Amino acid sequence: MEFEEVIFNRRSKRRFIDKEVEDEKIKKLLDAAMAAPSAHNKQPWHFVVIKDNETMDKIMDFHKYSKMLEDAPLAIAVCGDKNAYKDFWVQDCSAATQNLLLMAEDLELGAVWLGVYPVEQYYTKLADLLELPDNIVPLNVVAVGYPERASKKLDRYDKEKVHHEKFGNN
Repeated sequence: MEFEEVIFNRRSKRRFIDKEVEDEKIKKLLDAAMAAPSAHNKQPWHFVVIKDNETMDKIMDFHKYSKMLEDAPLAIAVCGDKNAYKDFWVQDCSAATQNLLLMAEDLELGAVWLGVYPVEQYYTKLADLLELPDNIVPLNVVAVGYPERASKKLDRYDKEKVHHEKFGNN
């Protein structure tokens, strides 16, 4: 798939077919995530690969927007080391997540970013469930699988959101 197709075709996928994601593809997802830029190259990310349905069910028990995990054969918790470089772990792990989402599209997988941080009840329960050390905070969970349907390019360009030199100069 060409880069432009990956960027413009990527959509959040919440429904997946019953097919396991191959280990080689999981490795590529993680390689892409770890290729993201990070402040002072601290690379504060850690990833918990989740295939166990019971673990995903437990996430659905406490996270009201996690229904997509019901069909997902795979979830990846993107976590950050809050001691790595001040508060930049959030931006760094967000960049890693975007790389992961784009690689999923390139691999003809579907994925959706399920926000966890900064909602305390979500990130504390997920940290407990995944037995994370105190300095590691879950930013999100990405549900991954083979999507029920492919997505098509959607033009979201909005010239009203572009400002030149100063806000309001469109």
